[in-house]
Amino acid sequence: MSLVSNHQAFLAILLRDLRLGLRHRGELLNPLLFFLIVVTLFPLALGPDKLTLQQHAPAVIWVAAVLASSVSMDMMFRSDFEDGSLEQILLSPHSVTMLIMAKILAHWLLTGAPLTIFALLLSILLYLPVEALLPLFMSLLIGTPIFSLVGSVGGALTVGLRGGGMLLTLLIVPLYMPVLIFSVAAVNNALHGMSVRGEFYFLGALLVLALTLAPFATAASLRIRMG
Repeated sequence: MSLVSNHQAFLAILLRDLRLGLRHRGELLNPLLFFLIVVTLFPLALGPDKLTLQQHAPAVIWVAAVLASSVSMDMMFRSDFEDGSLEQILLSPHSVTMLIMAKILAHWLLTGAPLTIFALLLSILLYLPVEALLPLFMSLLIGTPIFSLVGSVGGALTVGLRGGGMLLTLLIVPLYMPVLIFSVAAVNNALHGMSVRGEFYFLGALLVLALTLAPFATAASLRIRMG
């Protein structure tokens, strides 16, 4: 199969998933509403003190992002499994890895990208200073694709299982911890006027590792699950 044909199939899957996702806006809003609820609960628990909220803002936003992302992972392959199109993807003459990558990209565009923008808006609620907004944005821009990539492996292993959403969360949340640690450290360093270079090097390395391994692992997991 030619490279051009694979690229056409990649684009077709990407556009199809985006159209289907936009038709089911309720599912797209669930992670954002969950994120909003978690973030707004912390000021109620910690109190209205501006300094306290500033100190805890990076951790609050990132913990909420981890939990909200885990909520959205179940939708990546569920509809394809239910309508039988997942089998067609695995039987396709095109590169299965490229088709899986298209689904992962569509998932990030529908969930991770809106979550990144929403997090910046909610950071105002926690009095996050202006100098920390760019590191927060960059960490989310790198971290949320890692969530989609790693989550795709767990989603492939649990697709079609009864109660798979809870099992999926238990599988993937521990794998999100390195992203959480380095991202919160980067924003905290920015708050204290320190360098954030080291943390972003680690985040970049994690993104490259996820891009390299996750699509192949997801394709293999789907073959095992559907076999």
